[in-house]
Amino acid sequence: MTELPAQPVVHEVNTRVWLREIGLRAGRPVGLADVPKDVWDEITPAGIDAVWLMGVWERSPGGRAIALDNPALRGAFAEAVPDIGDEDIAGSPYCIRRYEVDAALGGGAGLAAARGELDRRGVGLLLDYVPNHVAPDSPWVSEHPEYFVQGDAEDVRRDPAGFLDTGRAVLARGRDPFFPPWPDVVQLNAFAPALRRATAEVLGDIGRVCDGVRCDMAMLLMNDVFARTWGERAGTQPQEEFWPEVVAAVRRQHPHMVFAAEAYWDLEWALQEQGFDFCYDKRLYDRVLNESADSVRAHLRADEQYQRRLVRFLENHDEPRAARTLPPAKERAAAVLIATLPGATLWHEGQFTGRRVHLPVFLDRRPDEPPDPSLRAFHERLLSAVHRSAMRTGRWQLLDSDGWPDNDSGRALVASSWSGEAGRFLTVVNLSEHRAQACVRLPWGELSQGTWELTGILDAERYERPGAELAADGLYVDLPPWGTHVLSVTASGSSRPW
Repeated sequence: MTELPAQPVVHEVNTRVWLREIGLRAGRPVGLADVPKDVWDEITPAGIDAVWLMGVWERSPGGRAIALDNPALRGAFAEAVPDIGDEDIAGSPYCIRRYEVDAALGGGAGLAAARGELDRRGVGLLLDYVPNHVAPDSPWVSEHPEYFVQGDAEDVRRDPAGFLDTGRAVLARGRDPFFPPWPDVVQLNAFAPALRRATAEVLGDIGRVCDGVRCDMAMLLMNDVFARTWGERAGTQPQEEFWPEVVAAVRRQHPHMVFAAEAYWDLEWALQEQGFDFCYDKRLYDRVLNESADSVRAHLRADEQYQRRLVRFLENHDEPRAARTLPPAKERAAAVLIATLPGATLWHEGQFTGRRVHLPVFLDRRPDEPPDPSLRAFHERLLSAVHRSAMRTGRWQLLDSDGWPDNDSGRALVASSWSGEAGRFLTVVNLSEHRAQACVRLPWGELSQGTWELTGILDAERYERPGAELAADGLYVDLPPWGTHVLSVTASGSSRPW
């Protein structure tokens, strides 16, 4: 096992798409055990702590058949890949038949080989877990109907889209409380003691082959959410929450296994309290894309320890590609912000090269898109520099800045610092399409003495400032639209710690 750092940098890879493209270059089918070493190097550039191989588990043939017959899905597939064929539609990786590595990817032996390659690079492995539902052809459906939310023949007659008659039992189709049922999955019962035990057992098995799991829609299993969704059909609500019971059982076998939650509806803190190491920070994503710097700063005023257990991102397989949603300069500014905040960070394969097509997860082929070499170089330089600096091993602070009565452009700036054994570091990002000026108030009282050198860790630009000026007025910054500073702050003449 590769023990992940306290705030890991994760690279998500769509496993089937990735392997298919490697196979096309090689002229033969490629499984996880056949990936060339230089290709592993490509997805683990300096600064990456873990790779999330999304979609390795055995997909459901029944779920795939449902997808092939769904006009709305077929329309989305054709929009992403106009010449898509049935042979390119693998089915949803979140419609899982069994938690066994798909034979098409090389099975368990292939995953073990992949983990070995990552481990040799000091990189951990994350995999998926889907706690809310399974495929209709999962062995659990016939062997353990007690694991599921159940109905009766009248439910099937009244609501055939919401219930499935398996011949042995009537089971509810999976859903969340705000949308119609998903047609390709059946609903597990979070209140059933037997299901909780089975979940812990499966996760214990998964913990033997990876370093952590990303749990899909984790908040759906929380007692109050589940009760609101299913009411009396779920049965008696247990006193103990689902996740504390399950996570505690798994950690008795795998004490260092990482649990990351896909989480929405402002339930991140509650899920952290229930045992998750990290939870998605969708709120920050929305604010960076659509709101002002004031809104971003307000979000970042939360407790630092809470923020250290969030997952910051600009895209993932559920969200549109950053290159499509953000102008190039804003995308780079947002990436600098994300990379230098506390918490885990999530980067999506293709994000570094500027892919724009949001691919439905059902597909194992994507359109050709010309890579942007400069964008890749920027991201790799950013992740490497932040990693080498070790800034995120210190203490983080959001900083205030002062403008002037006739110039409030500094409201567009988001400034923060890291302080610790690795040194002092300052990040300032202009989250606007206008030039912004302000004096950033620095948190280091010792700056009042001597002269200080500020060095850009991304561009090596150097500035010298008198300590008395920095202590009294702060650091004057003047940034162009979407401009950034990532600076180390050292006494003039001293060697830089990074």
